[in-house]
Amino acid sequence: MNSKQLTVFHEVMRCGSFSEAARNLNRTQPAISAMVANLEQELGYKLFIRRTGQLLPVPEAHYLYAETQDLMDRMRTVEMNMKRVGDLEQGQLRMVSMPGPSVVLIPRMLAHFARTRARLSVALLTRSSSQVCHLIATQQFDVGLADWAENQMPDSSLLRHDLVTTDCLCALPTGDPLTANAIIDPTDLRGRDLAALFPSHVTYRLTADAFAQAGVCFKPRFETQYFYPLLSFVGAGLACAVVDPLTAESYRLTHQENPKVVFRPFAPVVPFSVAIVTPMHRPLSLISQAFTATLKQELQRYTAPQFDGQ
Repeated sequence: MNSKQLTVFHEVMRCGSFSEAARNLNRTQPAISAMVANLEQELGYKLFIRRTGQLLPVPEAHYLYAETQDLMDRMRTVEMNMKRVGDLEQGQLRMVSMPGPSVVLIPRMLAHFARTRARLSVALLTRSSSQVCHLIATQQFDVGLADWAENQMPDSSLLRHDLVTTDCLCALPTGDPLTANAIIDPTDLRGRDLAALFPSHVTYRLTADAFAQAGVCFKPRFETQYFYPLLSFVGAGLACAVVDPLTAESYRLTHQENPKVVFRPFAPVVPFSVAIVTPMHRPLSLISQAFTATLKQELQRYTAPQFDGQ
C-alpha cells in the first residue's frame, strides 16, 4: 500500500461515501473506486461492502483506519510544514558574521526578516573573516559575511561570494571643527591623532596609500583589530579614523540620542569590500536564499556616502 491509497481510504472512511470522498479530494468517483479496489487487491480481501445503498466498512477496515491514523496525521503535518517552508514561513537559518556588523546591524536585519516568520529559527555566530569563510566552506553555516581580500581568503575555491564594495567614511568627534567640511581629505587630518586597524588589514594599507598620495604622514596613535572599537577613541576626542559605513551605521543605530561621533565622506576613496559567502557544493535552502537576497539588498544601501553626522 502507498500514501495515495491510504489518503483515499481514510477519506472514504471519514465520509462513508465514494462520491463525497471524490469531491473532497478533487478526484472522480471512478478514480476513487479504482484506488480502493487496488488497495483491496493488494490486501487480498474487501474493505467495504454495500448494503441497501450504504457503504459499510468491514472490521478489518476499522483496524486499518486506526492503525494508520497516526501515520496520516504525520503526513499531513509534514505536508503543512513543507508548504510553510515553500512559502518561506518556516525553516532554519544559520549565519556567521565578522564581528563589526554582528553586534548591531546583522541582528537587526535578522530580526526584521524573522518578524513575519514565527516558525523560523535563527542562529548567529561571530567569528573573524577568515573563520567565517572556513565555516561556510565546511558547510557548517548557511550564509556568512566577511570582509574580503581575495588573496588572503582560505578555502576560496569552496565558496560562492557576492561582493558589495562601499566607500569608507571619516569618523570625527562631535563638535570638531572639521565636521563643517562636506568631505574630509588627508590634508585636513595633518597633525591629528589617528585611530586605525592593524597594519595587516587591507584597509590600513589603502588608507596609508591615500595619505601618502597627499603627502601626509599616516602614523596611527591607536590601533585595534576591528573597526567599531576605534570609535571609542574618536568619541573621547582623542583621534579621527577612517572606517567602513557598516560600522558607521551600527554606531548611528545605537547612539541616536547623544552621538559623540559624526561621519563625513572621505576622499580619495578608500574602498571596503564585504562578501556574502555561501557554500559552493551545497545548495541553499529557500529560506537561506531569501535572506541572502535581503542581506545583499540591505548592504547595497551603504554603497554611497549617506551620513550627515546628525
